[in-house]
Amino acid sequence: MSILHRLKTGLQNHCRQSVASLGDLWRLPMTTLLTVAVLGISLSLPSVLGVIVNNSHQLQQQWTDPTEISLFLKADVSPNRLASLQTRLSGMSEVASFSYQSADQSLQEFQQLSQFSEALNYLDNNPLPAVITVIPSNRHRELEALERLKSKLEGLNEVELARLDLDWLQQLRTMIASLEKMAWGMASLLVLAVILITANTIRMAITQRQDEIRVMKLVGATDAYVRRPFLYAGVWYGLLAALIAAMLASSMLLWFEIALAEVIDSYQTQFTLQGLSGSDLLTLVFTSITLSWLGAWVSVSRHLRAIEPQ
Repeated sequence: MSILHRLKTGLQNHCRQSVASLGDLWRLPMTTLLTVAVLGISLSLPSVLGVIVNNSHQLQQQWTDPTEISLFLKADVSPNRLASLQTRLSGMSEVASFSYQSADQSLQEFQQLSQFSEALNYLDNNPLPAVITVIPSNRHRELEALERLKSKLEGLNEVELARLDLDWLQQLRTMIASLEKMAWGMASLLVLAVILITANTIRMAITQRQDEIRVMKLVGATDAYVRRPFLYAGVWYGLLAALIAAMLASSMLLWFEIALAEVIDSYQTQFTLQGLSGSDLLTLVFTSITLSWLGAWVSVSRHLRAIEPQ
């Protein structure tokens, strides 16, 4: 028998047994539906959390890009020293751009925004300093890099004070890190749950077909041949569970998007919650099939050895 013929025969056997295993699931609709539903729910929760974490990173990047550092200049800075300072800022690799606002411009802006603008008319001198607003370069917008740049700019002779509001950024990063840890923890537990649920379902299927398995072994069927339909059942469980998980995750993300719309609008920012991408769906399908197949393999390997022809 040629190798090509063996491959063809083996492929036909695999196709036949995969279709037969799908038929077995179809003949037990309630068991299949309950198993697939539980697996789908277990897989949808970490999928949703993963998408939320990715969206949180994008939202963080949007809110911190660009980050501004305000340099409040000393009152005695002359035009020549100001020009020298601007030249030095232009030569810094950490600085993408900057803008200058004179003391008079700062006063005018304050008068427009403050309800105490009339009180400023009674002051002899302008109490507000000139301000240079610095936009860091893309490579220097991480938290640690921003703090180093702030310290560097604050050390310039012409600068009285450098201001960078990092509290909210640190809180945002802490929240995202906690959410990411929670997602990983939940994913680990639910991965174990998927394996155990599939293993238990396959165990019950093996128990129900003990007599059939004994007859198959009695007529010379190998363990690999007997094992194969149950492994394919695990694959089908995984595929169907992935479809259920994708639908549940998409529905939950749509609900989140509607619920978060008002919150996003209150921050006056444009942000659209991104759902499951094509790569996310492929990852979900691959993970679901792999875990279900693994659960089936564990169950078959453990229980099939105990069934021998009498």
